[in-house]
Amino acid sequence: MIKSMTGFGRASEVMNGREITVELRSVNHRYFELTSRVPRNMGFLEERLKGYMNGRIGRGKVELNVTVNTISAQDMTVTVNMPAAKAYVDALREAGDALSVTDDLTLSSIMRLPDIFTVKKNEADEESIWTDVRAVADKAVAGFIAMREREGERLREDILERLDVIERQVGEIERLSPAAVEEYHSKLYARLSELLADRDIDESRIVTEAAIFADKTAVAEETVRLHSHIRQLTEMLDSDEAVGRKADFLVQEFNREANTIGSKAQDIAITRLVVDMKSEIEKIREQIQNVE
Repeated sequence: MIKSMTGFGRASEVMNGREITVELRSVNHRYFELTSRVPRNMGFLEERLKGYMNGRIGRGKVELNVTVNTISAQDMTVTVNMPAAKAYVDALREAGDALSVTDDLTLSSIMRLPDIFTVKKNEADEESIWTDVRAVADKAVAGFIAMREREGERLREDILERLDVIERQVGEIERLSPAAVEEYHSKLYARLSELLADRDIDESRIVTEAAIFADKTAVAEETVRLHSHIRQLTEMLDSDEAVGRKADFLVQEFNREANTIGSKAQDIAITRLVVDMKSEIEKIREQIQNVE
C-alpha cells in the first residue's frame, strides 16, 4: 500500500503526573526532514524522537511538537526558609512594640513575605519521561500513518484510472500508425500520378519511399515500452515498500517515450493523442510527487 507524504497525527495522555501531547504533520519533501519543538528543559528528547520518527516515516518534511505539563508536585520540592521567617517575625514584633500597635501576625501573613519559600526543581528522570513520551508518540504516529495510508489509497486510485486512459491511448496509436503509412503511400502515388501524367510510375520507388517513411515514423518500440512502464507502475502501486522515488523516475520514462512518439508522428490524430497522453502523464507526475 502506497502512502502519501501529507499527514497529521495527534495524541494526548496523562501519565505519571504529566500531561503529554504529541502532534506531528508533514508535507512533500524529497527526503526525510524533521523539525521538532520540545520543552526547553527536555532537550534530550530531540535526538531520541528524531531516531524514532526516522524509523517509522520514510519521506516528507515533518513538523513535530511535544508539550509536557506537570500536573502534580512530584517534580519539585518546596521548603520554608526558617531563618528568614524568624527574622521577619522578630523585626515585625520589635516594630510593633516600638509603635505600640497590636501584634496581629498570622502564619498566612508571614508566608506571603518575600523569600520565605524555596522551590527546587527535582532532577528529571530522563528514562521515565522518554518512556512516557514515546508511548504517546506511538499513538500520534499511528494516526499519522493511517491518514497517510488513506490519502495514499486515494492517490493510487487516481493514478490507476489515468494509467487506464494512457493504455487506451497507446492502443489507439498502435492502431493508427500502420494506417498513417498506408495513407502516405496512397498520397505519394496520387501525387506522382498527377505529376507524371501518362508516363509510367516507378512502383518500386514508391515502395521504397513508403518504407523509408514507415521507418521514420515507426513507434512500435515506444509503445511496447509504454505498455511495460504501465505494468511496472501498476505493480509499484501495489507494493508495501516506499516507491515514490522509483515511480518518479519511471514517470520520466513515460514522458520520454511520449515525446519520441510526438516527434515521429506525421498524423494529426496521433499528434492529438500524444498531447492528451502527456497531459495524463503530467497529472500522474504531480500525484507521484506526493507519494512516500
